[in-house]
Amino acid sequence: MRWQTGRRSDNVEDRRGSRIPGGMKGGGIGILLLALVAMYFGVDPALILNVGDALQQPASESSTYRPSDEERELADFVSVVLADTEDTWNQVFAAANRSYAEPKLVLFSGSVQSACGFAQAAMGPFYCPADSRVYIDLSFYRDLKADLGSPGDFAQAYVIAHEVGHHVQNLLGISDKVAAQRGRVSDVDYNRLSVRLELQADCLAGVWASHADRMRRVVEPGDIDEALNAASNIGDDRLQRRSQGRVVPDSFTHGSSAQRVSWFRRGFESGEIGSCDTFGAKAL
Repeated sequence: MRWQTGRRSDNVEDRRGSRIPGGMKGGGIGILLLALVAMYFGVDPALILNVGDALQQPASESSTYRPSDEERELADFVSVVLADTEDTWNQVFAAANRSYAEPKLVLFSGSVQSACGFAQAAMGPFYCPADSRVYIDLSFYRDLKADLGSPGDFAQAYVIAHEVGHHVQNLLGISDKVAAQRGRVSDVDYNRLSVRLELQADCLAGVWASHADRMRRVVEPGDIDEALNAASNIGDDRLQRRSQGRVVPDSFTHGSSAQRVSWFRRGFESGEIGSCDTFGAKAL
């Protein structure tokens, strides 16, 4: 990915080195939540970080944080990718006579307090609609490469673009419509809605990649394959087979590997937000 000469975003908030006194409250509930989000990324806090009211928002304690050269480069990279998503979605929204409210991106180390609750690095990157922020511990990129078999800078960019896709859904009111169904439908049906929400975020990530390629020429040969590989490796079916030796489709919350690849590809090939109607699609 040709990113070194790209614009840096002004919307990066660096909280690395901040410590949250007391850690996570809630005992067994907290442990259960952590178990439920062991699938690493694409985490929708509205679905699994339901501890906001139970948690007091403690003031964080700061300590001196000295990032390595690799972390400095990764933070720089994330800032460029975020800026590129800003350029894309500002343009897309303007074409529809809408205003795009740019999200913040929070870098953290170890754990973080968001408006959606307490989160640990093991949960992976996530978007919190309550404060319009994307959260990421850069150590996730090591896991993405070493544990999930998804190396490459464009695979890393896809992670950011997917979470920004959730921000786009939030601005369009889609996330609220899905959240409103909680408790009104069965758990299985709600999981199916979650899958459609996540696949749409994958498609929106593909729309970003399409614009980045056509408008700013940042995509190099092999980049899209990196993104598709990452999408494939974090499908519910592959992660379930890896963690428990079997696949339970009714418990899917993010979609199968084939579905995630298909919807990212659809967004990339069309470059149009209208192609991402996962909720209207009869077959995913």
